[in-house]
Amino acid sequence: MLEKLVLGTVQFGMKYGIANRTGKVPPDVTATILDLAQKGGVSTLDTAISYGDSEQTLGEIGVQDWNVITKLPRVPDDCPDVVAWVHTQLQGSLQRLRTSSVQTLLLHQSHQLSGPFGRDLVTALREVKQAGLVDNIGVSIYDPGELDRIEVNAFDMVQAPFNVVDRNLATSGWLQRLRDNNVQVHIRSAFLQGLLLMDRSARPAKFARWNPLWDAWNDWLQSHRITPLQACLLYALSFDGIDRVIIGVETPDQLRQILSVRAMALPPLPQEISSTDIDLINPSRW
Repeated sequence: MLEKLVLGTVQFGMKYGIANRTGKVPPDVTATILDLAQKGGVSTLDTAISYGDSEQTLGEIGVQDWNVITKLPRVPDDCPDVVAWVHTQLQGSLQRLRTSSVQTLLLHQSHQLSGPFGRDLVTALREVKQAGLVDNIGVSIYDPGELDRIEVNAFDMVQAPFNVVDRNLATSGWLQRLRDNNVQVHIRSAFLQGLLLMDRSARPAKFARWNPLWDAWNDWLQSHRITPLQACLLYALSFDGIDRVIIGVETPDQLRQILSVRAMALPPLPQEISSTDIDLINPSRW
């Protein structure tokens, strides 16, 4: 089970997450977390150019024994040469990571594929793959509806949000369609930035409008004597079409808790725990 986990690294480059109480993770703590993750069977890191100085920090610690996923930022509107821009951005990542190649390069803004830069973006991604600078190319999405507007067969991987509340990747049919097309699926937001792990008293007041959902969530957890961490992680890992689950931590203890979760069958989750309200399931709206 643990081999399906990917360690997210945004917290290593900037303060991130609504549940974050410690800020950006210091480099020495980052090194401890990486060592603990690797010993626990985790072999892949997920980072991005836009994650502060995450790539730089990882490069200084060393990523030679890791599979690395990184992401391109949004192409500037006035970019004169998209193909050259992609090559330059990737070379910058490789220099910061201190490596000659990465496992996967993703587009952070999939909507640009249906705009004027779309054809050149695909061309550039194929070029860097053919050059051996990356093994896989793909897209990171915020909503499964984005996949309706792109040619998914052009890519090896899709990264998408998915959790006990946001089940849209599965209910839309896209999880199965991606599997049918042999596209790898990595999911993030398994803990909804930690919101699903919070006690009610710690949850920000702006989320009170969804109290019926939180009450149903807490009732289900208590009735089945399962922790929120166990439920969130096991739910994400229970889908055959999901190849990897990205998890983020701020401390070694948080990672130890995740690594201690053992496989078990989850009781069915009631429908009232799920939501399609983008004000809740899309953290960019918070």
